Amino acid sequence: MDQEVDSFISFMLGDEYFAISVTKVLNILQLVQITRVPTAPDYMKGVINLRGTVLPIIDIRMKFGMEPIQYQRDTVILVLNVQIENECVDAGILVDSVKEVFEINTTEILPPPGIGSKYKSKFIEGIYKMSDEKFVMILDIDKIFSSEEVVMLKDSVESEESTNAEQIN
Repeated sequence: MDQEVDSFISFMLGDEYFAISVTKVLNILQLVQITRVPTAPDYMKGVINLRGTVLPIIDIRMKFGMEPIQYQRDTVILVLNVQIENECVDAGILVDSVKEVFEINTTEILPPPGIGSKYKSKFIEGIYKMSDEKFVMILDIDKIFSSEEVVMLKDSVESEESTNAEQIN
């Protein structure tokens, strides 16, 4: 039987461990000033300038219905490449802290929980048992953002870019 190994990056939201495939992570940024976008939903914190491009920033805690927190020294932005309906969009998510990159045999990933999970199980690709007491929820980052949200993110980025262009001219 073939053993398929995949690499993941783990991060914390509160006391819970989450992980995303490293193939989705483009960068890890220190927290910078985020420009708010008017009329955006609460979980969309705004946009930042990343090497000349406008990057939308999402507070993943709020997206999951968790209590918002004051950002700490360990709070970082994970820059992700999200694919929705055959379209690739870069977006940043705020996480409490990044923990580690680890490899696991994909056969060790357990199916997502059924009823009773406080996070929508459609976002969860599976669960990995790291130790007797530590479980990591592996997220399907492409499913976290709906197509309507991607359109909204792109619209907010384009309007921010056109505002910046007008200010330069």
